[in-house]
Amino acid sequence: MTDSRALAGARKAVKGNRAVSKQTVRILLYAELLLLDLVALFLGCILTSKVLHIPAATPLGVQFGYLVPPLYVLMALNNGAYSIQVLSDNAEGLRRAFLALVGAMLVTLLVAFFVKADFVGTRTAFFTSVVSGGVLLGVARFGFRYHARAQHEGALVDDLLIIDHEGYDGPLPRYTINARAEQITPDLRDPNMVGRVAQYMNGFDRVIIYCPVERQHAWSLILKGANVQGEIILDQPFRLDAIGLNNFGGRDTLIVSRGPLNLANRAKKRLLDLVCTIPIVILLLPILGIVAVAIKLESRGPVIFRQQRVGRGNRMFAIMKFRSMRVEQTDANGNRSASRDDDRITRVGRFIRATSIDELPQLLNVLFGDMSLVGPRPHALGSLAGDHSFWDVDEQYWVRHALKPGITGLAQIRGFRGATHQKEDLENRLGADLEYLNGWQLWRDISILMATVKVVVHKNAY
Repeated sequence: MTDSRALAGARKAVKGNRAVSKQTVRILLYAELLLLDLVALFLGCILTSKVLHIPAATPLGVQFGYLVPPLYVLMALNNGAYSIQVLSDNAEGLRRAFLALVGAMLVTLLVAFFVKADFVGTRTAFFTSVVSGGVLLGVARFGFRYHARAQHEGALVDDLLIIDHEGYDGPLPRYTINARAEQITPDLRDPNMVGRVAQYMNGFDRVIIYCPVERQHAWSLILKGANVQGEIILDQPFRLDAIGLNNFGGRDTLIVSRGPLNLANRAKKRLLDLVCTIPIVILLLPILGIVAVAIKLESRGPVIFRQQRVGRGNRMFAIMKFRSMRVEQTDANGNRSASRDDDRITRVGRFIRATSIDELPQLLNVLFGDMSLVGPRPHALGSLAGDHSFWDVDEQYWVRHALKPGITGLAQIRGFRGATHQKEDLENRLGADLEYLNGWQLWRDISILMATVKVVVHKNAY
């Protein structure tokens, strides 16, 4: 049986007294390791210049040596030289780092060949710098493992155990909560409850659930949308579309979910959001100002309409749009979908909805980190497909929230937008969202953004 005092202390830690998360520790270690790698490469250049008595005017001895450090970083990020596996396996980290360095060197030589650079007299300096930089890199990484172990204190991930059933007699990790005591349950028909559960899971790397068989399916769907590695403790064999096996306290677990993007891919996606959004916001400031004035002149009330939507990990956030309806008729929960002749919509509102200008304030949601430029569109809590809530049509609906919601997405460029008059309208969107979720690539986000330009004005936008 579980120790109630231990549960109470762990529950308090989950609710507000957590130390620095392991994810934050890992990010800091990755940054330190990247900086250490670059220092090692530049020290290799300086050492070569001293030994060969040549000026260290450029990194790695020749002009094209400037390419090696940034190319190394790109290739190291791409092959996982800064990853959780590297922090736990020093040999694997060295292998990936050396592969990235060799790749950077070969690309640099290829560039020098195509531009017909004069390599005579500098080849020795170049190769000596690369070799010495590589040796220093290896030594630095070998020593870094002792620093890393001290920082993560033997654990690289934060585990959360949720006990949703009587009779658990296994070990209690540092963060443990009793679902009954916290009054949480995997109710897939209650978005507010799903949002509460998501708040408990926020920031953890791994969430393990102990629950009865009849609730395993519901918990597995919530875990799939929670952007964590989710596992169910097994008392008996059971099929939950598992993607792997693991163990916890000597008991078998099924891995039913993993976050769809690793740290490197999340960084790429966030960088794309910022690189695109910041200049767009600056360029659109005059238009945003004109629209705000037009809305204010036509009807009383705030310019920006905020509405609760389900975001990444099934957590709630306030989406921002230009107000397009009369304030006294604004639908906070989205229980009534807008129609073509909707009498709630103002004249300005009709224009900005038809041209998708009403969505522009969501660029601020992107900057704040609640949304991404590309992802599944967030829906109002009261939205219906026919006469059914979205999650009643298909419980896989909760899985689509494993990524940040987007201003545009695969469903939008395929024409699946506007009101959902029947179940098929939602099923089409959900199918596209899950396809996007399961096959994410950076180039696909870019292609979706380019394709969005063609569907900004759409027959179903009203």
